[in-house]
Amino acid sequence: MDHLTFLQEWHQEPGKTILFCFLIIFPFLLLFKNKRSSKLNLPPSPPKLPIIGNLHQISTLPYRSFRNLSKKYGPLMFLQLGRVPTVVVSSLEMAQEITKNHDIIFADRPSLTSVDIVFKECLDMAFGPYCAYWSGARKLCALHLLSQRRVQEFHFVREEEVANMVEKIRLLCVNGAAINISDLFMILSHNVLAKSAFGCLYESEDGKYKSFGEMARRAMDLLASFCFSDLFPYLGWIDYLTGLVGNLTEISRELNDFFDRVIKERQASMNDDEKSEDKKYLVDILLYLRKEGVELDLSRNNLKAILMDMFIGGTDTTAASMDWMMSELMKNPRIMKKAQEEVRRVVGNKSNITEDDINQMEYLKCVMKETVRFHASAMMPRQTSASVKLQGYDIPKKTRVFINTWAIQRDPKLWDRPEEFLPERFLNSSKDHNGEHKQLLFSFGTGRRVCPGMSYAYAETEYALANLLYWFDWELPDGTREEDLDMSDIYTFVIRRKTPLWVVAHPHTP
Repeated sequence: MDHLTFLQEWHQEPGKTILFCFLIIFPFLLLFKNKRSSKLNLPPSPPKLPIIGNLHQISTLPYRSFRNLSKKYGPLMFLQLGRVPTVVVSSLEMAQEITKNHDIIFADRPSLTSVDIVFKECLDMAFGPYCAYWSGARKLCALHLLSQRRVQEFHFVREEEVANMVEKIRLLCVNGAAINISDLFMILSHNVLAKSAFGCLYESEDGKYKSFGEMARRAMDLLASFCFSDLFPYLGWIDYLTGLVGNLTEISRELNDFFDRVIKERQASMNDDEKSEDKKYLVDILLYLRKEGVELDLSRNNLKAILMDMFIGGTDTTAASMDWMMSELMKNPRIMKKAQEEVRRVVGNKSNITEDDINQMEYLKCVMKETVRFHASAMMPRQTSASVKLQGYDIPKKTRVFINTWAIQRDPKLWDRPEEFLPERFLNSSKDHNGEHKQLLFSFGTGRRVCPGMSYAYAETEYALANLLYWFDWELPDGTREEDLDMSDIYTFVIRRKTPLWVVAHPHTP
């Protein structure tokens, strides 16, 4: 075969040409890539396997795996999770350097398949990228929806829903039967937020869900599902085979239909003479702000995104906090007794608990703080928007970043007896650990990504638990000892109990 014939055959079969070129060029590309990578001073990293990288070293409880690996490889650690370069931060010092010196670079969020499908064209705050719109939307929520004044105004909603829960417990405990208190906390969290947002509880029109809360919980579970395309883009087709993409598409449609219905109803009831500050409920406030022409694109899609963020990101975290707080009280009778004595002493013989009463319950607030420390609420991923140096190491652009709140809040360098539940550590906190309030904030995010609903969550949790301690005496079901209480956790975007908490309530008469 002469030289001309050889070239003609390759020209007629382009597939062969591409393969030939690939075989010639690929070794040089690989050499160039390795040479380029070798110039970067990446943080210490465990040995990785081909294709999957370090995935085999990460369990379904990643915050525990991250901490175990960081003990060997340091508080700033580089991992390769599939095709995704990842940095794990496991110390307060590193986390503070990020938020103080590089917060903008670390403020972005990675693009996740589940989020893209559920939110579609909606720009949201919890999962969305850091941008000018994000900053404006967050400022709007902090000033108009979740300010301290709004938290106080919504006390009547918390009061009503907690009273409903107390009455439900009275009916359930007549025969000394065990109560699934975890379910009651989830219902309470959903109902308080639904009434604060819409003024009433909504059911889905097709009857598929008993309440919007159930829809929001399903959405949260789906958003946290493992998605092949997030770590291996070329395996995205598997997400279709597993049904994940179909389920995400379905829940996205249901959420959008629900919010369209709510917005339509609230718009029909708008009064032209009223202003946003006159409105009680969150959706009405947003609609009036849009009408008054705030300097923010409050399109219907973006308005829905703000409401979705509140429900998907706000209900699970609050319910989980109440669940863990009650679990620790059940597991530690000494702490339960001390908190209960304080609540009953402050309230006396009154028929209801007020916000002023809550402000006097110093030990109950310590129990809340210790719950936040001991059971960190979430570990949302960030992503670098540019290359940056951190503690002398190179962190490339578009690196996924996890700040391991759970590990930081159990760091023996920061806390005495960190693996014990000790509310007393927060008594006289001004004499306690240096900067412990900053450490607490990590459970609700930090820096530009700190959760604006933190005050709302605290108010609801403290009020609910104060009422439970005031109106009932509590014990575990027969055959369950405090030391045998299952405290296993499970991780979605929130760290919550793996199994429901079952308790027995005995009504208390003041």
